[in-house]
Amino acid sequence: MSSTTPRRLATRRQVLAGSGATAVSIAFAGAFSELFAGTAAARGHSGYGPLVPDPDGLLDLPQGFRYRVLSREGDQLRSGEGRVPSNHDGMAAFTGHRGRVHLVRNHENRVTAKIPVPTVDGLTYDPMGKGGCTALELDSRGAVLGERVAIAGTAVNCAGGRTPWNTWLTCEETEDRAGTNGYTKDHGFIFEVDGADPRRTGAVPLTAMGRFQHEAIAIDPDNGIVYETEDAFDKPFGLFYRFLPEKPLGGTGSLRAGGELQAMRVPGVPDLSVIQETGASFDRIEWVPVPDPQAATTAIRFQDFGPKGITHAQKLEGCYWGGSSVYFVSSFAHSAAGSAADHFGQVWRYEPKRRRLTLVVVFGPGTDVQLPGESPDNICLTSDGGLMVCEDGNGAQHVFGVTRHGEVYAMARGRQNIGTAEDPEWGEFAGVTFAPDGGTMFVNCYTPGTTFAVTGPWR
Repeated sequence: MSSTTPRRLATRRQVLAGSGATAVSIAFAGAFSELFAGTAAARGHSGYGPLVPDPDGLLDLPQGFRYRVLSREGDQLRSGEGRVPSNHDGMAAFTGHRGRVHLVRNHENRVTAKIPVPTVDGLTYDPMGKGGCTALELDSRGAVLGERVAIAGTAVNCAGGRTPWNTWLTCEETEDRAGTNGYTKDHGFIFEVDGADPRRTGAVPLTAMGRFQHEAIAIDPDNGIVYETEDAFDKPFGLFYRFLPEKPLGGTGSLRAGGELQAMRVPGVPDLSVIQETGASFDRIEWVPVPDPQAATTAIRFQDFGPKGITHAQKLEGCYWGGSSVYFVSSFAHSAAGSAADHFGQVWRYEPKRRRLTLVVVFGPGTDVQLPGESPDNICLTSDGGLMVCEDGNGAQHVFGVTRHGEVYAMARGRQNIGTAEDPEWGEFAGVTFAPDGGTMFVNCYTPGTTFAVTGPWR
């Protein structure tokens, strides 16, 4: 292990006091330049100004920006297949013909979901599963042309990731077996979804990629290796995986050919939460074959990985590829829940060619839940070399940006109070992504399920 000198974290209140009441208050420490390796040069801006309260009570944005609601939970799908399902989560945007854009959106529905994804012949895995994906088609001006079911009968579709051949991998964040909660089939798989032509991909589980509480994926564009995060809810917490496909980069359906699933071992580190210093790095990372990827009798994180064990981490969530590295997020770690240490969010970088793992960002503790700065979740790169992060913590929820130089700014704040005046709660953000031309940011409010398109003077 080698490490740089850590920067002492400040609380959100300390940052606010030192930077003025209109500044974004957030605590970060880390080597931000590492986050954006291989992306476009940053423009050096520190945000777009203060957020302006939305008179309609949905979404606060900086001056000059505007939003359109593309889809709302409970509305009728334009396909006539039923209503827009609940619990909008992970999402990606793809280029279509004649300037069109296809949005593929997850619905993290459990069996108790208010509005399930409608079952459709040929696109349904388990009729008792309430989750799945819907797909929106937008014209060149951003108007909605169509909205339909892309896959149904899955469960707890949380996040996922895009493939180099422009399909979406949707991830089930559950380990429920057939016979549990009324399910007729095992769950906990990844499914491939083509937003432009869902019937081309159907509803086929990619079983070789493992059965566990999947969160997100990222694919190495050079060799097709798929990296996967696991957001296990209890101790021992999730693992960080890689899948070596038999037919790498083979296009739609190639992942069905199988491959080998492995889990990451950081020698001498059974729990990533104990690493608190930004810049801390580990060489000679090991990848250990998973004994039983199907978890036929034992969940993978409980399986025997030999006398050296395996490395766990609480709340492994967002995952993306940038430059020559894969990045993944641990949203938080709480010792009271079983983690070895506490933190308010980490971003890790793994460099495959060097077999090196580095902690590049640590989120600081929050003292005011109305301000941004804890529990990072979904993440995406922006066209100007920065980062957008969905907050999934307590209090008011934000999408905030991070420039290449570490400047942090609030981009959006949710106004949809789903609690009471005495005990307010706000629907978290999820699925932040940009149109292929970079001119529109799409983002979901989880509940009440809402998909927004945000346009304005993007730099």
